[in-house]
Parts: sequence; structure tokens; C-alpha cells
Amino acid sequence: MATALITGGTSGIGAQFARSLAARGFDLVLVARDSARLEAMAEQLHAASGIQVEILSADLSKRPDVDRVAARLEDAERPIEYLVNNAGFGVHTKLLDPDTSAHERGFDVMCLAVLVLGGAAGRAMRARGHGTILNVSSTAGFITMGSYSAIKAWVTSYTEGLAVELRGSGVRVTALCPGWVRTEFHERAGIRTGSIPGPLWIDAEPLVETALRDAERGRVISIPTVRFQVLMWFARHAPKSAIRRISGAISSSRNSSAAAATHPVPPPGPNSTGSINTVGTTGEGH
Repeated sequence: MATALITGGTSGIGAQFARSLAARGFDLVLVARDSARLEAMAEQLHAASGIQVEILSADLSKRPDVDRVAARLEDAERPIEYLVNNAGFGVHTKLLDPDTSAHERGFDVMCLAVLVLGGAAGRAMRARGHGTILNVSSTAGFITMGSYSAIKAWVTSYTEGLAVELRGSGVRVTALCPGWVRTEFHERAGIRTGSIPGPLWIDAEPLVETALRDAERGRVISIPTVRFQVLMWFARHAPKSAIRRISGAISSSRNSSAAAATHPVPPPGPNSTGSINTVGTTGEGH
């Protein structure tokens, strides 16, 4: 049975990838910081699908933890057929803020870790002649809203470059560029979403199912829903000055919402424990 590794696999889009791939019969390796959530998710998936779930507690902002995950991807005795680079978070710190720690952590988790893990998976999969790498990017990468847009633009461009290097190898590479998705992401980031029109939202399940189909078909860029495909076509072809004006208007709206928010942003989860566990291998406990 093939195995998929998913970073950030305990919530939001990552959790839906875990459910969808489990339903397709994949065993899973789930990577996240919170050991308790990893264990709970593993139990749910095993109970629902009967698959084996390995959990790897890792903080992808720390290079030693990234290297542990990369080593798991390159373990020839336990091959990974499908990598979903999903771990991420919103970055709303101003570019002019003297404290750059939020930006640096964003680059570490959503750029450096994606680079290292994508390379490790690509080498292992190319040697076997098959596999899939799916990087979760964002339609934010098509506009200009601070470092988050820059990070996601890099993820999309990196994915296209990796697809070029792996062309003809049997390894498929796809960047998923979602728009507004109904998950806990926005609440955890402190973003109020009441002003977003209903038609612009998509649920996580159809989003992930579209991404999996696009990856299977060999599409390098996956933009779910016709609405966002049309919007991103205009984002690609409109004058850059217009995109900057639109981005500024969206940023101003978000800033106003953030100022009006009455609840604090939840703190990050616990750091890595460095533990690796496997659940479901004997059919027990799930």
C-alpha cells in the first residue's frame, strides 16, 4: 500500500488531504507540531479507513526537524509515494516592522522547508520513477499583500521549476492555489471574514478533491473553482499598477477588520518533541 506524507496534516486543508488520501487507501505520515492533535487525528483516520498512520512531531521552522522529515522522505525502505507540503500560516506583520521574526518564521516554514522537503521527495521519487509532490500555495501569490504574497508567489514559482527538473521522470508536481477556504485558518490568523462574498468561498473537501484530480492529470498549477480561475487570469494579465491598487484596498480592509477584532490570535502550538510514533500498524487503539 502506498504512503503519503502530509505536513500540517491535523487541521484545515491538511486534515482534508489526510482524509481524502486515506479514503483512497494511502497509509499516511502526518507531520505537525502538536503531538496530542497528531495522535487524535491518527486515531480518527485509522478508525474511519483502517489505514496505518505514522505521526512525526516536528516544528518546520527549525532546521533539525526539517532534516528529520527529509530523511523520512528519502528512506528507501519505507518509500513515500505522495508528498503534500501544506504546513503554513498567515503573516500579517508589516514589511516596515523592525521585528522581522514573523517574516523569518514564514520563510522558514513555507519556503525553506518546502525547498528541502520537495528536493528530498523529488530525489527519492525520481530514483523509483514515480511519485507526486503537491505544494499548497495560494492565490495571494498573484497579488501584492506583504510577505505572505511574496512567500506564496515563491512556492508557485518553485513548484513550476521543480516540475521542469522532474519532467519525464514519472514524478508529478503540482501547486495548489486556493482562494478563500472554509477552515480554521482565518480565525487562527485573526482575520475577520464577514465581508467576503459567499460565492468566493469553497469548502475544503471539494478543494482537495480538485487538487488531487489535477495532480493526477499532471497539471502543474491547480486553481479550484471557475471564479478564481477567471480572477487569477485577470491578476496575471492586468497592469501591475492595477494589481497593486487592488492589493492595497484588500490590505486596508483587513487592517480595519483586525483593529476591530475583539479576540486575540491564538498562540502557536507547542514546539517539536522530536518523537516519531506509528499507530494502526497492528489494528489496535483505533
